[in-house]
Amino acid sequence: MIWCGDWACACIFQRRKRKGMLPARRLRTVQENHTPDSALSLDFCMLFALILIAGLWAGLQNSLAGGGSFITLPALIVSGMSPLAANITSTVALFPGQVTAGLSGRSLVSGVGKLPFRALFAISIFGGALGGLLLLNTPSSVFARLVPWLVLFATVVFAWGSFLRKPGENAGHIGPRSAAAAQFLIAIYGGYFGGGIGILMMAALTMAGLPTRNAGATKNVLAGVMNASAVALFLTSPQVHWYQACVLGAGAIVGGLLGTWALQRVNEKALRVAIVCIGFALTIGLFLKPI
Repeated sequence: MIWCGDWACACIFQRRKRKGMLPARRLRTVQENHTPDSALSLDFCMLFALILIAGLWAGLQNSLAGGGSFITLPALIVSGMSPLAANITSTVALFPGQVTAGLSGRSLVSGVGKLPFRALFAISIFGGALGGLLLLNTPSSVFARLVPWLVLFATVVFAWGSFLRKPGENAGHIGPRSAAAAQFLIAIYGGYFGGGIGILMMAALTMAGLPTRNAGATKNVLAGVMNASAVALFLTSPQVHWYQACVLGAGAIVGGLLGTWALQRVNEKALRVAIVCIGFALTIGLFLKPI
């Protein structure tokens, strides 16, 4: 729309120039402020590359350890979206990559003790839908004030689960009811924001007694499930920027496939350090300069 407007204005000014209707001073101002088509094309290519790379990185990161929304949220905001639109667009765009990661590890998916996987599945759908409804009914200004705190919370939880919690600590210390309640709250949070839900679910599932490998595979499926209900609500939302979502989603799918292939080849500790650094850097930036 902006490019079409610039083109139309340029045509009008050129016509007025030929007819002698445009003062020389005004003509010079217009010519100085007019953006060449080559510059617009360069900006378009840079924006395309930024979103595609963010999708690749987020898909790879989600498949390996989680925290991909830490990458996509600032990238979409830089592209010109509001915090609310960026979060909704990111949720829609990352969903295909989550499906890819979930399908690749489906053989390891498991329930938790007496809590079957079907129950976790249903809880995740309902909680994700509730979180999506909360997001759609939250004013953009309110969400902008909440973003720094949500990112800080997810980063702290991720850091604790990655570096401070000892292997096996608190394993088996919560029962099926507590595990169901935790998953429901995580699903609401996932449908509303989503940052850090991977490590939140890993912590809850392992504390309920699920082995780490099975917890990781189950987490990938449940993340896709809870986002599926939110995505279904977002599909008709005017906040979804479909061009950016398609580019980001394509990158997330490729990144998810690469993450599945490289799961046993990447230094997990280094990846977790990078995620925590990104999370804290984004948190500091959001507090210093609210979006």
